[in-house]
Amino acid sequence: MKATSIRKALVLTSAVLGLSVTLTAVLSVSHTSTAMAATVVQLPQRGDSGPEVVRLQQAIVARGFTLVGGVTGEFNGQTVAALRSLQKVAGFKATGSLDERTAKFLGLVDVAPIAANALPSVGMSGDTVWSLQQALINAGTPVKGGADGKFGLATTIALGKFQSARGLKVTKTLDEATAIALGLLPAPAPAKVTASTKAAAAAPVQTQTAAAAAPATITIDTLPVRGQKSEAVRLAQQSLVNAGVEVKGGADGVFGVATTIAITKFQELRGLNQTGALDVNTASALGLIPSLEELGLPSLKVFPMQGRCNFSDTWGQARSGGRSHEGTDVIGPKGLALYAVVDGVITKTYVGAANGGTALRLTAPDGTYFYYAHLDSFAPGIAAGVPVRAGQIVGFSGDTGNAGTPHLHFEVHPRGGAAVNPYPILKAVDACSVTEVLPQ
Repeated sequence: MKATSIRKALVLTSAVLGLSVTLTAVLSVSHTSTAMAATVVQLPQRGDSGPEVVRLQQAIVARGFTLVGGVTGEFNGQTVAALRSLQKVAGFKATGSLDERTAKFLGLVDVAPIAANALPSVGMSGDTVWSLQQALINAGTPVKGGADGKFGLATTIALGKFQSARGLKVTKTLDEATAIALGLLPAPAPAKVTASTKAAAAAPVQTQTAAAAAPATITIDTLPVRGQKSEAVRLAQQSLVNAGVEVKGGADGVFGVATTIAITKFQELRGLNQTGALDVNTASALGLIPSLEELGLPSLKVFPMQGRCNFSDTWGQARSGGRSHEGTDVIGPKGLALYAVVDGVITKTYVGAANGGTALRLTAPDGTYFYYAHLDSFAPGIAAGVPVRAGQIVGFSGDTGNAGTPHLHFEVHPRGGAAVNPYPILKAVDACSVTEVLPQ
């Protein structure tokens, strides 16, 4: 591959890189003007092992470079060779060691917050500009030329694209709203959503019983569902009405056909997945709850299983051996295609595991991993260390391990931590009705 082609590929693939190594000193780029506080720990070097080496190796693989032996967590000779190749193509000194410049280029440096009175503007250079550029890249908006620390035309164009995609005012400058959306400024604490503060003023006159009811609060774990009758349902209905969507019968607190139709209409107007259910994305768009991003939870680009399936919220249910269920079971016939839910790297595969049977772990650039269990088989070419794109077939549903009946056990571990309930995250991209295999 020619160097120019590889450089273009690096820019395109940088959108999926948001891996973190925390910094403990003041960093600077070669074109400095304004330094910013950041923190640095010892960057991994040859002979080291552990999770930071895994992140380094994943970043190298994600940029299209061959890493002999795959992602092992060991900073060995193969890692040195791959790193040296990447540095050479990027125009850096090809040392094979991980210096701060290479770590920044690989997205292994945390984007530090920027002070509200020090937001960078056109013509500036330095670490604040680098943080802006890397935040844009991490958010899926490429910056032509990469994060070079220079606020020029490429950064201006990228800002405009990000603002347009997020529904922000397109100023092509780093204003406060854009900085908050990029995570460069802290978001204002979300106001507690209650019936009295949000909907009471616009709601019809209530009966004495309803007026005396406790204020309704909706959270990601208490999203109203069809068949429910509650103040939370009435709040959701009133939010739909306030958004200009008719709910036949008004905000009566009953989640029936009329509410389902109204939600579907709202989802269509906002370009959301038309589930007819009050999923996370819909509730967030209605202002009922914070977004997944604000909650620190990952968004899926693709539903993990081919259609003819179904799933329900079984989080925390008792399992054999005194275990509790730490995932969602997506039920469907054996042999359905299983898809990568995000761009990432296959970091682990299992065969014959006692509970999971044939299983795999898909890790995103920020360390979040998704665990797929009870597979019938892996897709051709799927193995540890292999990069995959969202929507790519990684395996096929089955009943291996402690499954009983064919299904996919799906877990979500934000930034590599403890499992969280995947049900609302899955519901936001529910595609169980899509029976055709996604284009490969």
